[in-house]
Amino acid sequence: MVTTTLAISAILSIIFGILILVWPRFLNYFVALWLIITGLLNLLGGYIVI
Repeated sequence: MVTTTLAISAILSIIFGILILVWPRFLNYFVALWLIITGLLNLLGGYIVI
């Protein structure tokens, strides 16, 4: 499910981009969270288990 991963990545990019514009001092946390989320999505192969 590559499209699912790409859609989630695009949505997260927009959300994190807006949050960084609003609170620039939290850039390190957003980047770390982004790396963790994309790493987990790639390890799971695009499947989200809830």
